[in-house]
Amino acid sequence: MAAAAKAPETCPFCWYELTTTDAKAAGTFYSAVIGWTTKPADAEYTLLLAGERMVAGLMAINAEMKARNVPSCWTGYIYVPNVDDYVAKVIAAGGKVHRPASDIPMVGRFAVVADPHGAGFILFTPSGSDPNPPAALGTPGMVGWRELYAGNLDEAFAFYAKLFGWTKARDHDMGPMGAYRIFAIDGVEAGGMMTKPPQVPMAGWNYYINVDAIDAAVARVTRANGMILNGPMQVPGGTWIATCRDPQGAAFSLTAQRR
Repeated sequence: MAAAAKAPETCPFCWYELTTTDAKAAGTFYSAVIGWTTKPADAEYTLLLAGERMVAGLMAINAEMKARNVPSCWTGYIYVPNVDDYVAKVIAAGGKVHRPASDIPMVGRFAVVADPHGAGFILFTPSGSDPNPPAALGTPGMVGWRELYAGNLDEAFAFYAKLFGWTKARDHDMGPMGAYRIFAIDGVEAGGMMTKPPQVPMAGWNYYINVDAIDAAVARVTRANGMILNGPMQVPGGTWIATCRDPQGAAFSLTAQRR
């Protein structure tokens, strides 16, 4: 009897990073909107914290990024047990490598990659154990949802499921826009995927930051010279969301349990 295929190791999102044209201004903006505090990690990298908990990193776009035409944007890091092995898996599954595996001394090893339709993310293997375990669901200031505008929903889901062990939780019928597929990581609903609408120029990930109340957060975005792209609106399940753009052009979203 043939042995059953080994299930992939479950690989969660573990970090988020903003690359921007103006790091100082971006830090001021997100501190005003989300309530994060900033803490320099070194001359080029700033940590964003919710209370004592590290949430994300912030860095100015450097010469190498400019050469790759990297815009102001948010990017998610996905934990993998071995970056080099997973770079090979990404390539075998039809993805691309934008930056080969490299070491961050005393931190870990990473590679910048993309799925077969061009949505970018970062593979990451930490040097030691995770000092920053996940917060409780809905904790303000944390990333509470991850959303992929996919080139093709079924193909994209198959890519991430095979590589990272994510599972389908359920589909929500959006009518002419097709299905919105909610995926789970280790049995917990963690995000959604949908085939991108024609007006969205390319596939990509969007990240939702938890806030206490959506209207107050949207008002803070506007006061801090950001832009509201969509919302606020209530989605199935009762959550309120809004999609925004910071003054440097990076898109992000907000999510809250109350208006």
